[in-house]
Amino acid sequence: MTEGRSCPLAYWYSPESLCQEPQTVTEDVLYIIGGLYGNPWALDEIEQMALAEERLGHRVKLVFNGDFNWFNASDSLFRSINNRVLDHLVSLGNVDYELALPSAGAGCGCAYPDFVDQGVVERSNRIMERLQAVACEHPDIQRRLSLLPRYRCLIFGGLKVLVVHGDPESLAGWGLAHESFVSGNGERLSDWFRATGADVIASTHTCLPVLWTGRVDERARMVVNNGSAGMGNLRSDPRGLITRIALTSPVTEPVAGAEQRGLHVSLMPVDYRLEQWLPEFDRLWPAGSPAAVSYRNRLVHGTSLVPDDVVFSSKN
Repeated sequence: MTEGRSCPLAYWYSPESLCQEPQTVTEDVLYIIGGLYGNPWALDEIEQMALAEERLGHRVKLVFNGDFNWFNASDSLFRSINNRVLDHLVSLGNVDYELALPSAGAGCGCAYPDFVDQGVVERSNRIMERLQAVACEHPDIQRRLSLLPRYRCLIFGGLKVLVVHGDPESLAGWGLAHESFVSGNGERLSDWFRATGADVIASTHTCLPVLWTGRVDERARMVVNNGSAGMGNLRSDPRGLITRIALTSPVTEPVAGAEQRGLHVSLMPVDYRLEQWLPEFDRLWPAGSPAAVSYRNRLVHGTSLVPDDVVFSSKN
């Protein structure tokens, strides 16, 4: 298996094991933040969003479910991003795992499926090599990352919220990717909900957003994948997305949202200052660099999706 397409053994886990020791959360709102990708202006905006909620009397818990590192390939930005994120509730993504505990032959650890172009895979491996060189200069942060779990199971509003990076079988799994919902993965989803007992599964990793609602064993369930907090997710839209989970509806307009059993799950836009981030990105990753080739167009123009493309449902 080519580097960047393989999945290290340490990434695998059993779905039955994920929610054996859930953690109760007492805040009013969860922000689940995947794929920040080292974007400090996106983090600034997310913190401002949380402050706006708190001014309305909502206590907010920030939950980072991985890949908060990626473009932050300088000593100062690497330290800043990690120190800010690690003040909150955090679990690892494949990027963060490979910075703390590099796996032989894993490359970026993305476990890219066959439909992803080989050029993307190779560029991601080169980004990882550069970022690993930066991380090696910060052993204290590497150690803090190495102690983080690969997933979290939270009790929120009396319901079970499973927070993973990839899917319920692997840190870098693609089973909750947008492409998986387009092709149909109902049987697999049902098995995962039964095995974990989760009411909501929140994911990221695969870079495109999803909001799925359905029923498994006569019980309402939801899947949400925020795509990326630090890059555009929709057509002609450079805003990031985060997942908001709360017992109240959001006060600003979500890209997509659903309510089941009193729980409001929303994909909220992160309208950060692209005009400030882009010059810094260009300095770190000039034209022709692997990150510029793979990601700069998306930073400016978003993806090909429109909001209706994000929403899926099943009555099974």
